[in-house]
Amino acid sequence: MTDTRAFYDTIAEDYADHFRDPLAERPLERALLAAYAEQVGPHGTVADLGCGPGDVTAHLAGLGLSVFGVDLSDAMIAIARRRYPALRFEQGSMRELSSADGSLAGVVSWYSSIHTPVDELPDLFAEFHRVLAPGGRLLLAFQVGDLPLRLERPFGRDVALDYERRRPEQMAERLSGAGFTVRSTTVRGPEVTRGESPVPQAFLLAQKEG
Repeated sequence: MTDTRAFYDTIAEDYADHFRDPLAERPLERALLAAYAEQVGPHGTVADLGCGPGDVTAHLAGLGLSVFGVDLSDAMIAIARRRYPALRFEQGSMRELSSADGSLAGVVSWYSSIHTPVDELPDLFAEFHRVLAPGGRLLLAFQVGDLPLRLERPFGRDVALDYERRRPEQMAERLSGAGFTVRSTTVRGPEVTRGESPVPQAFLLAQKEG
């Protein structure tokens, strides 16, 4: 977590400028977020975990959700608060959330589990399960693949970090083991858009049992 925090603190301003309005060119992602918002409904709170500069958090708020963002990086949280002062953002780890047991209607992990080693995913999903109310919804987005991407010196900054890629069926199995029912799995091919990695992208919608 220390390396991840330092990495994003270093590139926060560059990242936020480069990936501004990340959903503009991605209609499928907007549709999935709209479906998720409809499933969760306006009653209850949603946590956008690993929210970065807050663009997805703001999009979810625009869909009528009561949502707040959490990110490990202080610099990212500062940008999110500056861009979206009407929304709530907290610095913290999604592995140790401050939310009470069963207090959330939804959790969104939009490409934020990609820095969690595979052997630590059960603990991460257990934390998601803990904070969700029975029947609460989880939306998980990640890149598809078997080997990690090593990103070195992004934007000319002297930092590096691994981006883990996963198989949807393996992630679904781990979610089931954590007490979730996977309701849908969507995989789309890579697209030539700003910031897109040349690999498929996966989106899992899951629900806490009970």
